[in-house]
Amino acid sequence: MARGVLPFIRKSSQSVPAEAVLEALDIPILVVGDDDAVKNANPAAEFLFTTSEHTLQREGLRSFLPSDNPLFALIDQVRKDRSNVTEHGLVLESPRIPQRRVNVQAAAMSDTTAIILAFKERTIAEQIERQLFHKGAARSVTAMAAMLAHEVRNPLSGIRGAAQLLGENAAPEDKDLATLICDESDRISDLVNRMEAFSDTGPLTRKSVNIHEVLDRVQRLAVSGFASNVRFINKYDPSLPAVYADRDQLIQVFLNLVKNAAESVPKEGGEIQLRTAYRHGVRFAVIGSDARVHLPLEITVQDNGPGISEDIQPYLFDAFVTTKTNGSGLGLALVAKIIDDHGGIIQCDSTRSRTEFRVMMPTVPSSALIPNQTSGKVPE
Repeated sequence: MARGVLPFIRKSSQSVPAEAVLEALDIPILVVGDDDAVKNANPAAEFLFTTSEHTLQREGLRSFLPSDNPLFALIDQVRKDRSNVTEHGLVLESPRIPQRRVNVQAAAMSDTTAIILAFKERTIAEQIERQLFHKGAARSVTAMAAMLAHEVRNPLSGIRGAAQLLGENAAPEDKDLATLICDESDRISDLVNRMEAFSDTGPLTRKSVNIHEVLDRVQRLAVSGFASNVRFINKYDPSLPAVYADRDQLIQVFLNLVKNAAESVPKEGGEIQLRTAYRHGVRFAVIGSDARVHLPLEITVQDNGPGISEDIQPYLFDAFVTTKTNGSGLGLALVAKIIDDHGGIIQCDSTRSRTEFRVMMPTVPSSALIPNQTSGKVPE
């Protein structure tokens, strides 16, 4: 880190360079001077802005964020009042950096015009709490699915058969009613079949899976059908390790997410961005134990649609919650269940101009590694 406005931190009789302290922190820290020029950035800030400290210093903060981003208003307020201000839920987004929802603490440094910014993304505790909420919703649907499959399918089949028999001998004016009964029976049967996908079917068939091959398969299916008018942007990490998963279920997850994205983007200028990244050091505590789960593989599906209402976002992965006129509200609930079954986490961040679903998954454990299947790189 370049030495600039940061002073020395003193402890007892020893002097410790502030740069050394900040480099050890996993909290993104920026120091900005006049005209929002970046003076210092620690490694966590480099990761947040997906660039180096040198580039941040050379190009300035306004090269990475639009001029109307609330972060600049926050900086101006602190610079004017010489105060310490914290803003929650601020969104960082631009073509150069992926969308991040953060809390920002801004403080004026004494004896200088510099402002120090500390960024804090959604905490691990919040992520775990939300994931447990999704897990409970998915498990409640699992129990309901088993009940529906057993109690509804058989009598429904009898109703449809009786309607067909009645329709064969019915008067012309009654045939439409018999057809209506058959059609509605088929609709209910289809719903039951979709619900049955939630039923527990035993252990997953997990193996080393190239996530880029999965995403490419999903994209081909989308382009040839429901997303023929959508522009896809792929930003893959070619060195990404393989994911430990059931390949068919992953295709189902990302096909659902891409389909939702395609239905939300504008008819002209619609874009879907597929990204993969390796997040070093991302570990999650397991509730009720001392174990920690490493989920370094991040797969993102982002669209430029109008966004999801804030009122519905907390319930997005609940069964029967939907924003679609004719939707059943089962798609995202099934996605949450599949990701949970794999030991992963799914998150959603949405604004008025962008929605982003992030899936975080484990790598293949060393005990399950197979030669030539340890890389997520797309074959040439």
